[in-house]
Amino acid sequence: MTSAVANSSKPVMTERKNCTGNELVYVKNPHLDSMDEDILYHLDLGTKTHNLPAMFGDIKFVCVGGSPNRMKAFAQFMHKELGLEGDEKDVKDICAGTDRYCMYKVGPVLSISHGMGIPSISIMLHELIKLLHHAKCRDVTIIRIGTSGGLGIEPGSVVITDTAVDSFFKPQFEQVILDRVVVRSTELDNGLAEELLECSKEIKDFPTLIGHTMCTYDFYEGQGRLDGALCSFSNENKLEYLKRAYNAGIRNIEMESTVFAAMCRLCGLKAAVVCVTLLNRLLGDQIQASHEVLLDYQQRPQRLISMFIKKRLGLWTPEGSV
Repeated sequence: MTSAVANSSKPVMTERKNCTGNELVYVKNPHLDSMDEDILYHLDLGTKTHNLPAMFGDIKFVCVGGSPNRMKAFAQFMHKELGLEGDEKDVKDICAGTDRYCMYKVGPVLSISHGMGIPSISIMLHELIKLLHHAKCRDVTIIRIGTSGGLGIEPGSVVITDTAVDSFFKPQFEQVILDRVVVRSTELDNGLAEELLECSKEIKDFPTLIGHTMCTYDFYEGQGRLDGALCSFSNENKLEYLKRAYNAGIRNIEMESTVFAAMCRLCGLKAAVVCVTLLNRLLGDQIQASHEVLLDYQQRPQRLISMFIKKRLGLWTPEGSV
């Protein structure tokens, strides 16, 4: 099956990465060089109003997630995990002047919310990538941590994405630019995924696996749910589609991974997606776990990423060692 957009009369272009191994975060926009000032409107930052290299030049890890509260909690968690001075509850929202996103800096770690869905994370990523570029950040690793619906796996499992695919199970993201459809690769960093999986082996509290992640434009019809305000398909249609997805290697479903993978790849960022599953979509559509269980699930990707960051920084001490 092929996309209706791809089959239209509009021209389709495939855009590829032209990374040359430069450690700097780079942008692919020649117009930026001619701008007197770059205002990162949705982050409440700018190249003239803020000293971005001084504020962000030491950033090595960027963690993004949908919920503002969750990303604040992650920043507080990392503050404690890294042993930084002061009270973790005092971390300040750098984007407090806007109500679109929140951003917290704890040592070399940046924690940012991106809202829900492809349009919201896309806007944030444009401005985040420009921020890292203006700040002259080097060797940055970016990880999306979040929640998802699982396919054929136990709720609470953590899925590390090897390939982000669209609703047709294709490893691509289609971006409409003017009147063209531009196709971008959604390849993620395999070495980073394997490194994260290796880290997970030291956490025995929950299962972790590598698998494909399907990214959709919608939570309800787009993911084959029967419980939305609109539904034009049967339960049999739904299960047939989800089983085909499972057979194609898809282990979870969310709404941001394809554009995240595509944009990070084009700008030379090593990227990963790490999401916990809240339910098995082959068994139902509604999330019925208690608040306490869901809170535990949501902390699982954070624990894994904390271990990864501490290992990278040489701060990890295995349990039982002196």
